[in-house]
Amino acid sequence: MPIYAFECTACGNHFERLQRLSDADPSECPECQSNKVRRQLTAPSFRLAGGGWYETDFKKDGKKNLAEKAEAPKAEAKPAAAETPKPKPSSAE
Repeated sequence: MPIYAFECTACGNHFERLQRLSDADPSECPECQSNKVRRQLTAPSFRLAGGGWYETDFKKDGKKNLAEKAEAPKAEAKPAAAETPKPKPSSAE
């Protein structure tokens, strides 16, 4: 549920309320009981951005950071050169 910020234009009181999107806004100020309450436009206090925020911020101590592992250049594995067997001499010669 989102946290909404409200302001009473009568007394200047600022307050927050945790409510559903479908819930009605409060109709009166908790301080002065005035009906001049309006919702304020606010920005979130955090944002989840970038590739793999869970991987970079919420790992336990014993586990490696998978984001760093993905960014590291991968060494190309070259297959070992297989020796070609020499043909056996034929007995017909």
